[in-house]
Amino acid sequence: MPGSEAIYLDYDQAALDAQYNNRARFPNYLDHFNAWRTWSEATRSRTAHVLDVAFGPSPEEKVDVFPAKRPGAPLYVFIHGGYWYSLDKSDYSYVADGLRPHDVTTVVNNFGLAPAHDMDEIVRQNRAALAWLWRHAGDYHADPDRIYVAGHSAGGHLAAMLLATDWPAFGAGLPRDLVKGACAIGGIFDLEPIRLSFLNKTLRLTPGQVARHSPLRQTYPVRAALLLVVAADESAEFHRQSQDMAALWRRIGHPVDLVVPDKLDHFDVANQLRDPTCSLVDLQLNHMRLSFGGGGKPS
Repeated sequence: MPGSEAIYLDYDQAALDAQYNNRARFPNYLDHFNAWRTWSEATRSRTAHVLDVAFGPSPEEKVDVFPAKRPGAPLYVFIHGGYWYSLDKSDYSYVADGLRPHDVTTVVNNFGLAPAHDMDEIVRQNRAALAWLWRHAGDYHADPDRIYVAGHSAGGHLAAMLLATDWPAFGAGLPRDLVKGACAIGGIFDLEPIRLSFLNKTLRLTPGQVARHSPLRQTYPVRAALLLVVAADESAEFHRQSQDMAALWRRIGHPVDLVVPDKLDHFDVANQLRDPTCSLVDLQLNHMRLSFGGGGKPS
């Protein structure tokens, strides 16, 4: 509105909030949440799985595993969205329908949510999940040297942070290249506008946490492939976030693809993950193969 003060780039408070308020921008979001739960219940009813495997001491630190049928499979770890304060791993079991037919062990992890848990702890828990999975991959027909992570929305942020992790410093014996590649779908890589938006009433981000946990402010010494997916009908800020992350990846000389699926939005882009024949699953399979040092698909 006239006279309003810009607080981030050219956005005043109302405009910045609108850029990140996906529930207002896409008011049918509950239909997607309900569909994800229904699909996930169906996945668990027909697919071999191990639920609520603890990777840490707190109640939130658990993973659901959908093992591949044969040993030595790639390990695909999916991190759920929900702006770090909502949703659950049980809402995303359906992603196993897209990957498991390609002989990929699929894992969906949980982590503590804001405001009870701050960003330092949320990132730590996601790192702890990956460290545990590297050590136990063989228990679930997976190869610890072929770990690939993906995430939707806030999960895309956390997937990128796993690429920025100094794994040997995080845990004794962990390899520097524990995570070979990542896919971020509608991801967030700059936390400063989040800190300045309405979301911070729940997240309580500090300037220090923004610096520590914004993927755009990290270093990435280990070469890894990054797949960035931002749906056509996203806000300008979501497009900027992925564009800036792609530019960073190019500057450091790591392989990156930025894909903009047409006629999809922040929520329904994630619906594609249940279809083993869809373009989003195919893109990830090819990026996984690239991450593991080959071409084509991982199986």
